[in-house]
Amino acid sequence: MKLIGAAVIVCVLTLPLAGQWLTLPTPGIPRTADGKPNLSAHAPQATDGHPDLTGLWDTRGTKVDEPAALPWAEALMRKRAEDFFKENPGYECLPRGPGYHANGGMKRIIQTPTIVAILNDDLTYRQIFVDGRTLETDPNPTWMGYSVGRWEGDTLVVESAGFNDRTWLDNRGHPHTAGLRMIERYRRRDFGHLEIDVTFTDPATYAVPFHIAMNMEFAADTELLEAVCNENPHRHDHWVGKASDAEKSAVNVAPEILAKYVGVYRGLYGRGLRTVEVTLTDGSLFAQIGGQKVRLFPQSESVFVSALGGDDIPNPAAVGLGYTFTRDSQGMATSVKERHTSGEYTYERQR
Repeated sequence: MKLIGAAVIVCVLTLPLAGQWLTLPTPGIPRTADGKPNLSAHAPQATDGHPDLTGLWDTRGTKVDEPAALPWAEALMRKRAEDFFKENPGYECLPRGPGYHANGGMKRIIQTPTIVAILNDDLTYRQIFVDGRTLETDPNPTWMGYSVGRWEGDTLVVESAGFNDRTWLDNRGHPHTAGLRMIERYRRRDFGHLEIDVTFTDPATYAVPFHIAMNMEFAADTELLEAVCNENPHRHDHWVGKASDAEKSAVNVAPEILAKYVGVYRGLYGRGLRTVEVTLTDGSLFAQIGGQKVRLFPQSESVFVSALGGDDIPNPAAVGLGYTFTRDSQGMATSVKERHTSGEYTYERQR
């Protein structure tokens, strides 16, 4: 039984190896004396005097509050984790709905005096009407909902409703009902930096509203490429069994062997660096992966699988990953290879 079905976005998207205009200089933007984009320059203004949010934006950091989910929502999240999160609408090639905020990546904003459009690389889009209209009281539910906006000083405030209940609010499987309402605040503090604060309100699912804060940076001298998950015919091949099966198939490995794997490993993952910190507690290996500490269950002396452990609902980027340690003649780990459906990534030991 295969247990290395990583529930990570990159494993379901088929990205082109090369694309047009990826190094073409963006025209008409402020630059420093050496020709680099001047991200600290003043934010541009639209013809109506408001800040112009137009541009290609890349996520640089996302902070998600831990929402106070009601018992039914907690139970559903645990079921989704046990199933490797494979029912995530994004993994099923369906729109991500309001949860697109928590997924990061690039987005293009196009602003006019009456409408603001947001284009996503998965070919979904949003229309934010800033022409004075109000939200319908009983709209037909849709994947991306309905949005209206207004300006409060230099901040664009967006209210959205009319979502169906088939999407997730993030990759950890936080659900919502059709009664969800979302309020966003967009603030372009200078040319190259956009701050987005999001508040979700859904009393049928969460005891109190919860928030997401995003920092985005202007993506200069590149382009937005489409990522269509239906182009990957093998996106579900490794989602076999349950996450808890890793514990059932675990073998015993002596603590003195496990101790030689403890350390910090770092290597290239996608477009950035990834760090995996391995620790040993009470005879079991744990790894800090994707912002969460998870248990590594040994399938042999050097092969492990990350899976459920403890009461926390796991981050999908940390569940179902396979790890193989490379050892020297003394049995000391020198690197670790991370395996999932998007490929294999080798991280060298730092200490």
